[in-house]
Amino acid sequence: MEPVRPRILVVDDEPEALDLLDFNLKQAGFEVASAADGAEALRKAHASPPALVLLDLMLPEIDGLEVCKLLRKDPATARVPIIMVTAKAAELDRVLGLELGADDYVTKPFSPRELILRVKKLLQRGQAASDEPETLKFGDLVIDDARHLVSWRGKRIELTATEFKLLHLLAQRRGRVQSRDQLLREVWDYNSLVDTRTVDTHMRRLREKLGPGAKFLDTVRGVGYRFIEA
Repeated sequence: MEPVRPRILVVDDEPEALDLLDFNLKQAGFEVASAADGAEALRKAHASPPALVLLDLMLPEIDGLEVCKLLRKDPATARVPIIMVTAKAAELDRVLGLELGADDYVTKPFSPRELILRVKKLLQRGQAASDEPETLKFGDLVIDDARHLVSWRGKRIELTATEFKLLHLLAQRRGRVQSRDQLLREVWDYNSLVDTRTVDTHMRRLREKLGPGAKFLDTVRGVGYRFIEA
């Protein structure tokens, strides 16, 4: 029996881009679904949530930023990894995409090989578990490694795979400052491929989601972040 291949939803209104991504993803062993506009992307994602979404920003009907926001609001797709694939390289667009819940971004023109690498790493991030899963408890905050769940006073907090890994790593190393470059290497698995502001954007989103639990996350100016037992 053949193993189930992860299904990637590719959203782009350029036929050439769809063909390029379709070919390279299938060569890498993925199943591919495609959508040429935002409305179609939402329909397909809700009908059958994919393993990951490659999402262009400039789309007809509903733009990529709105698609990302709507996917994150729906419990069925809230944790599906999203990589923005866009020709808009301006920092504002990148940061806005990350703030709305994208896990990563790639600017056009891109290397298919690099994109496939990012897709694989992001999927591995969602599946990865430590050799000895543990449950970390800090007052009302519970981080359940085995089930990849975070809760505050018994209420589940919906985190993306990236947000969970970021929080779990900081909690495991509580009290120790982790630099932005260090977090990029260990959470994103990148070496200077992503702007360090990516870390700041994810930390801001993580704090918003944790609410009162954000008191455990401390910013060390000019250096990075640490988890403190408040």
